[in-house]
Amino acid sequence: MCYLIAKKRDQIGCYAYKTKHGQQLVEFKRKLNSAVLDSKVQLVTISRPITYGEYKPYKFIDNKDEFTKAVLSLK
Repeated sequence: MCYLIAKKRDQIGCYAYKTKHGQQLVEFKRKLNSAVLDSKVQLVTISRPITYGEYKPYKFIDNKDEFTKAVLSLK
C-alpha cells in the first residue's frame, strides 16, 4: 500500500488517496500530472503519511473520482 498525495505548493495541507503500487498507479498519476501541468500542484507517492509532516494536515479521500476532482480543484 501507498498514498498518492496532491498538494498545492504554496498552501498548507494535502489530499491523500490510498492505493497500490503498480501500472495502474503510474497511469493514474501520469493522467493527473498532465491535467495539472503548468500549475503549482505537486503529486507524490509516499508510504506512510505519519512520516511526512510537511504535507499535514491530510484529507483522506477513498474514491478515485473524488480524488481526481479534488486534485483538479487545486489548479
